[in-house]
Amino acid sequence: MHDNNKYHFELLKQNIVDTMQKSYPGINTSISSWKGQEITDFQEELLLKVNAHISEKWFYNHIKTQNKSLPRIDILNLLSKYVGYSNWDEFIFKNSAQKNSEINVPGGNRIFIIMPVLLILVMATLFLVFKIFSTRDYRFSFYDAHTKENITGSKIEVQVLSDGESPTNYLSDESGNIILKTDERILKMVVNAPYYKTDTITRILKKFDTDQMISLQADDYALIIHYFSVMNVDDWQKRRNYLGEIIDDAAIIYQVLNDAIALGMEIYNKEEFINKLTMPTGSLKHIEILETKFKKDKIMVLRFRINTN
Repeated sequence: MHDNNKYHFELLKQNIVDTMQKSYPGINTSISSWKGQEITDFQEELLLKVNAHISEKWFYNHIKTQNKSLPRIDILNLLSKYVGYSNWDEFIFKNSAQKNSEINVPGGNRIFIIMPVLLILVMATLFLVFKIFSTRDYRFSFYDAHTKENITGSKIEVQVLSDGESPTNYLSDESGNIILKTDERILKMVVNAPYYKTDTITRILKKFDTDQMISLQADDYALIIHYFSVMNVDDWQKRRNYLGEIIDDAAIIYQVLNDAIALGMEIYNKEEFINKLTMPTGSLKHIEILETKFKKDKIMVLRFRINTN
């Protein structure tokens, strides 16, 4: 890591501590000493204030250890935004000026320091101008590949992938849109949405085409299981036979418990799940499918919860 970049990244970490202390006055003043709940509190702060997420693995790789390279630009942008700047370039620019103003050199040697500093400022300015023209806000929206209707709601999750980095997670707004600021030309992401198949998307981004539409394929099996849980069907045996066909014999099925009394999850095998879903007195009603994984066109992993709304 270049000394100047290292200086600014260390300064950014201190700014993060100062910002966190506004919400958590008792937090450790050394960010490299954060652990456990302190890291969790920081993740929640990022999600609340800049609608972004960093993993605990990323925190350990870039904050608690001395990494030779800077984090990705989109991570630096969101961290800079969290501490009050519009992006990483503005953070560098404003703090470079502050750093230079603190230099105090005897007159005879001043020119040997001022000239490199001026050169750095010019390069930083040119870099800032370049970034301004190359960085764009891209809006990603999603639609059903079959019906062509927009997919809305705040449960669409995008994981942006980059070589050598942990994924960065983003959640959509109520309109189903996700805004990503990046100067990358090629963007790779994993899209997860309820009742749609998880898909890995690669897009070549164009500067003047900032609205991106992505189609998702419906997860028909997840929709069928949901319908079975809310509809009154007389032919229980037919329903059981169909579920037996679409669920693998070795499937693992998780029910996420989300009420104040029962926290955690319950695990069912295939037979237990079908019994609870299809019996007239079964306890599984109004299922909300959270995740499905397949093996040879059969459900191998199913994660769901009961929607009490």
